[in-house]
Amino acid sequence: MLKLEEIPDPKPGPGELLVRIRAAGVNPVDAYMHTGTYARKPPLPYTPGQDGAGEIEAIGADVTGFKAGDRVYISGTGHTVAGAGTYAERAICTPSQLHRLPANASFGQGAALGVPYCTAYRALFQRTAAKPGETVLVHGATGGVGIAAVELAHSRGLTVIGSGGTDKGLAAVKAHGADIVVNHRAPNYTEDIMRATGGRGVNLIVEMAAHVNLDRDLGLLAKWGRIVVVGNRGRVEIDARQAMGRDAAILGMTLFNVADVEFVEIHAALIAGLENGTLSPLVGREFPLAEAMRAHEAVMEPGALGKTVLVP
Repeated sequence: MLKLEEIPDPKPGPGELLVRIRAAGVNPVDAYMHTGTYARKPPLPYTPGQDGAGEIEAIGADVTGFKAGDRVYISGTGHTVAGAGTYAERAICTPSQLHRLPANASFGQGAALGVPYCTAYRALFQRTAAKPGETVLVHGATGGVGIAAVELAHSRGLTVIGSGGTDKGLAAVKAHGADIVVNHRAPNYTEDIMRATGGRGVNLIVEMAAHVNLDRDLGLLAKWGRIVVVGNRGRVEIDARQAMGRDAAILGMTLFNVADVEFVEIHAALIAGLENGTLSPLVGREFPLAEAMRAHEAVMEPGALGKTVLVP
């Protein structure tokens, strides 16, 4: 059951901060957890939400480096503090969950950073070691992680091919830095990708739907290519010979495995990208907090564009 409730305003304890939430990010993992079938089950009752943005309202004892009124984005509340997620007017956070939100970024954009941009950075630069001059296919580039991967890869000097299923989505992908866009609903889209690479194939693929695309992806790789699986909703059969002939690698990832020192690297890069304008998160849809259930449905629909956010 997912419902709106009124509860007393939380108060920060030692080592905690109270954030006034101006926008909360909605991610597929929130919807998975809501079903009760996800591998990670928080103690009930709990407030959903790992991403958000707002202003610091109060600071507990033993907290340094922040002051009331600071604009911040939240990444990974993880329900570690009294079941407090971001689907709320106020949330209790620890200092490690808060990051400075530059003045040129909106609260909605701040709420789009945590899971999508951390995932995209992790996939590109910590798992597949993407390098300037390489070509990356972002397979499913119109969603929150997809747009993030396009922007991050473009900012690092990679050639970016982005796939999507609608003209509107492809236009957004192009506007956010893709060099080439292809409609993955077209029957011959793989030929378009191979043609765009002169028949060599792509160096790496960021894959959002491995259960649909993984076997086909192997045929799109250049020698020594890498695929990083960001999203998957079922079993898949592959022809392993395609990987063998290319010395290819299939890599998995989840943010639950990221070390603290790796998160320091990620957030330093994200803040710098916001400040210098190379990153500009796309907020696709906004819902009022009371419509969180509808937002969960929307984030799981095919062709989602950018980040879905809730506004208290």
